[in-house]
Amino acid sequence: MYDILIIGGGPAGITAGIYAKRAGRSVAILEKYVPGGQLNTIGEIENYTGFDKIDGATLAYNMYQHAKKVGVEFIIDEALEISLEDEKKIIGRKGEYSAHAVILAQGCHTRELGIEGENRLKGSGVSYCATCDGNFFKGKDVAVVGSGDSAFSEALYLSALCNHVYLLTKPVLKLHNYAENELDGKENLSLLKGCLATHIEGEEKVEKLVYETDGTIKEIDVDAVFVAIGKRPDTSMLEGKLELDPLGYVKADARMQTSKEGVYVCGDLREGNIKQIATAVGDGAIAGTESAKYVLRKLFMKK
Repeated sequence: MYDILIIGGGPAGITAGIYAKRAGRSVAILEKYVPGGQLNTIGEIENYTGFDKIDGATLAYNMYQHAKKVGVEFIIDEALEISLEDEKKIIGRKGEYSAHAVILAQGCHTRELGIEGENRLKGSGVSYCATCDGNFFKGKDVAVVGSGDSAFSEALYLSALCNHVYLLTKPVLKLHNYAENELDGKENLSLLKGCLATHIEGEEKVEKLVYETDGTIKEIDVDAVFVAIGKRPDTSMLEGKLELDPLGYVKADARMQTSKEGVYVCGDLREGNIKQIATAVGDGAIAGTESAKYVLRKLFMKK
């Protein structure tokens, strides 16, 4: 029986663990792969305060070592089922765990194109975050693939940095916060409507994006391909147990408290988070602190 059990060992979960442990609570982080989460798949990072440049794997390891040093326990297991009653219970592939409070920090999954060359060139020109990686391609030609608001947002952001941006979309756009004519007047931004990306070419880095349009195969020379076809929150086991937004993200107040007492959320899983390392860490600090207060109150009332 732990005071606080955290599901997800990325920046948000690790930070929550550090803050909760420093508040005197017994804490364990349940991580299904390796500590650091998706940080381990990121190349260079230049927008995390305090570091001019650091690679994701190094930052992940530093965070893990920090948490271990203060006494946070790490359990490599995948949470399959969860009960959020007074005593929180989590059933994993390897065992069952219980705690007074739970912090949800399992993040969300970036949707991939699933085309040839994508996995091989991840971190070498294939990116899923313009805010994270756009600066690496300043003054170069890049492509964005996607048909919704996120793709338009990425394309407009990159147009201020890059020499030329090609936005490849489906025939029908899915826009809610943008209008198609918002791209008008952007001389370095080309909207390629009705195009299907088929594969990405390059030896050690991205060199070309090949696509199909009207039955014809075409290609463009680019230094990067930004995939913006959405994210999927990892909340399947929470449906019907917590209040979620229409996209499946967990709703929470300013204290990271969800609709269920003793259950907190932080990082990419939280509704409204802009999905950056800095915001994940900020969320984690709040969730760790507030959950520790909750457990202290709960234990005091039992005396």
